[in-house]
This record gives sequence, structure tokens and C-alpha cells, in this order.
Amino acid sequence: MTTRPTSDRLRETLFNVLGQRIEGSRFLDLYAGSGAVGIEAASRGAERVVLVERVQPALKVLRANLESLGLRNAVRVESLSVAVFLKKVRPESANLAFEIIFMDPPYEAENEYALGLGLLGGEASGLMAKDAVVIAEHRRKYKPADRYGLLERSRLLEQGDAALSFYRTVIH
Repeated sequence: MTTRPTSDRLRETLFNVLGQRIEGSRFLDLYAGSGAVGIEAASRGAERVVLVERVQPALKVLRANLESLGLRNAVRVESLSVAVFLKKVRPESANLAFEIIFMDPPYEAENEYALGLGLLGGEASGLMAKDAVVIAEHRRKYKPADRYGLLERSRLLEQGDAALSFYRTVIH
């Protein structure tokens, strides 16, 4: 009941913006919920998809969705909190460097935006490929900060009650 899936319309907007960038990419979906965004990335040709979700009812739905679509072995599921995942996984040991990172925490958990984006812009920045994009879905009324360490918002798309903030790495 607490899982709020990304609307079909917003997901379509997201993938239209990402366009050809999906094909062959490494895609990380944080707070994956039902897995709809990561599954869409896989269906559009992402080379590697990792879904991070710790809530057991959501994990049950996510795994059932992967099974029904024949993607159980094609998509990696990490049943950890986002903070633990971002602090634990190192690209040099796991051969990971994501070009696209999508995060969609529960809207009411506003502290999760600062936590996830802060880690990605700081100690977990090694998980991002050189020209990575990080996208945070949030309430239209809530605006995550413009900057989190090395991450700076480059674009804001609003649609209905939801919004997508796009972040890129800034090197000084």
C-alpha cells in the first residue's frame, strides 16, 4: 500500500528524454518498488539493470514481475536499503559504473533524497560512469537541493503532481 509506482505518463517522459542513451547502458534503479522503471530500461536495451529495494511486499511484487516477464536472470535485485547498497558496493570490486541512476523514494520520505543524492555526490560517486545522469522523481511541490556534492541539477521536468530532477556530475 505504501508503494507508489511511477505513472505510465511520467515513465514515458523519462524514457523519451533518455532516448538512445538507454541502449547498452548500465542502469541503477534505487527504491525500485515494483521494478517498473528498471524493467522498462531492460526492455529498451539496457545492458545491465540493478534494482535496489528493501521493503518485502514490494520485493515480492518486483520478483513476480521479473519472473512473469522472463527477466529473473537478466536483472539483478539487491534487497538492501539504498544507503547500505551505496556504501557497500564499489565499482572496482563489482565491475559497476552506472550511466543512468534513477531514484524514486517514497514522497513522504524527503530525507531519503538528501541521503541518496548526497551519497552519490560524495562517497558513492565512484558508482557513476564519467558522464552519468542521476534522475530523482519527487513531488512537484518538493524541490530537492540544486547541488549534492559533485551532483548538480541540470534539468527539472514537471508533470501533474510529480517532477523529475536530472543531475550531472560537476568537476571543478
